[in-house]
Amino acid sequence: MILNLKIPIPSKTSNPTNTLKPHLSLPATVTATAAAADSGLNFRQKLIYLQSLNVSPTKALNENPNLRSVPLSTLYSVTHCLSSMGLEASALGRVLDMYPSLLTSDPYSDIYPIFDFLLNTVEIPFPEIRKSIIRCPRLLVSNPETQLKPTFEFLTQLGFTGPNKLTSQTTLLLVSSVEFTLLPKIEYLVELGFEYDEVRNMVLRSPGLLTFSVENNYKPKVEYFLNEMDGDLEEIKKFPQYFSYSLERKIKPRHRILMELGFPMQLSDMLKVSDGEFRARFLSIFLGSSIVDAFMAMHSFTAGFKFKTCEFFGSDFCNFINDHPFNTINVYSICIDISEPLNLTSLMGSL
Repeated sequence: MILNLKIPIPSKTSNPTNTLKPHLSLPATVTATAAAADSGLNFRQKLIYLQSLNVSPTKALNENPNLRSVPLSTLYSVTHCLSSMGLEASALGRVLDMYPSLLTSDPYSDIYPIFDFLLNTVEIPFPEIRKSIIRCPRLLVSNPETQLKPTFEFLTQLGFTGPNKLTSQTTLLLVSSVEFTLLPKIEYLVELGFEYDEVRNMVLRSPGLLTFSVENNYKPKVEYFLNEMDGDLEEIKKFPQYFSYSLERKIKPRHRILMELGFPMQLSDMLKVSDGEFRARFLSIFLGSSIVDAFMAMHSFTAGFKFKTCEFFGSDFCNFINDHPFNTINVYSICIDISEPLNLTSLMGSL
């Protein structure tokens, strides 16, 4: 048996009182109030969402006023786009906080073309895209055609191809202006006396050279190297990473130490090691001198031996000095006049 169930539709005659009811319109003030309430709710939801991403709502609204009018779904689509390319929540929030303009962008017209350029033109592997963005979030607000492509072509001509091609560590160079950022650095190095091919090789070995300021980095370090260190440019050609070290925190202090004690050291050996390795290397050079060879066999320094060192030994060594009969010469140098035998192991342990 088949049952056909039908929902009865009342006829007009079955309900003589069934008449059309007039359409009721809310007053304009009520409608505006409801719309404002809805808008306010949406706005609060956006603020809460921004806070959940660790994005400063105040900063975002100040730098991107359009954020007030876009729907919450726009923010969702942007975060989904970025997370689909491997950015985790913490990195995503940091990027959006740095560049709030991204929050109201269209992923398909503004963001995905950048990822496409990195993947297919620069040929950055997909797992490395995340690293490129984290290292240089500015990539996401750069136009692929007018900004990234011209710089990529210049870098390719310079030699960033094959084994030297751009990686997630060097894609930050793509946001640089060829005319105002890259060329001035190359021209400065050529003016110093390097051949263009030499500069090219230096840059390929140390791509960071293209990110340093001519006025704030190159010039003061070159001046110190030539005038104070009496250096030869050949050393910089062999070790272009010289420009990546702090002049005040590393280059000057280490050079001063070597000069005071009369120990020559190649530029790369002076800088590329850690502070601990530098202290150990310096100490090995000092203890290897003929003056203390005889005492090394006894593992102690004899009374009357004088040892000069510097502040780079740190607080532990200074505390050690204060506990022994040593005479301080000045704030930079310490002359240790040993009036009693000093065990070498104690000295080494204090460094």
